[in-house]
Amino acid sequence: MAASVPLPMDPIAEARRQWIVHGWTDAADGMAAFSSVMRAHQLMYSRVDAVLKPLGLSYARLEMLRLLSFSRDGALPMASASARLQVHPTSVTNVVDRLEKDGFVRREAHPTDGRATLVVLTGTGRTLVERATRVLNGAVFEQPGIPEEDLLTLTGILARFRRAAGDFTDPPERPEPL
Repeated sequence: MAASVPLPMDPIAEARRQWIVHGWTDAADGMAAFSSVMRAHQLMYSRVDAVLKPLGLSYARLEMLRLLSFSRDGALPMASASARLQVHPTSVTNVVDRLEKDGFVRREAHPTDGRATLVVLTGTGRTLVERATRVLNGAVFEQPGIPEEDLLTLTGILARFRRAAGDFTDPPERPEPL
């Protein structure tokens, strides 16, 4: 959570200074970059959580509902959901369990693969994900607190980092902003 009163100085800049003072100059910029990304994640997640919590959603639950809503039939095998969301199958199972308990998804046997289970978006789930997306877009994504030209630069930098880390490979036609 963000502090209610801003700190009188940037603790990451101070940590960078201390890294240099202690002789870790070659690592100082990397430490500052990693620390900045992690702190930015905390700040961003807090904003998203504040918007979704009143709707009874976490970002993980929203991601699952949104993924299902983007699929052709509102259904995906659990293994596909795990791969596309880049989370462990156990995490998908936990999210699906909670969404199913709340009536937003249901499980069905895969019609052609007896080993697979489909996660299917319900009408209630579709209504909720559309509402949550509108609210999240208006309160956070349309007003991220970062100038638009910087958003594209930031996204590009992070995409290059993710690609180099093996997070994904380039498709034949690269979508924006990668």
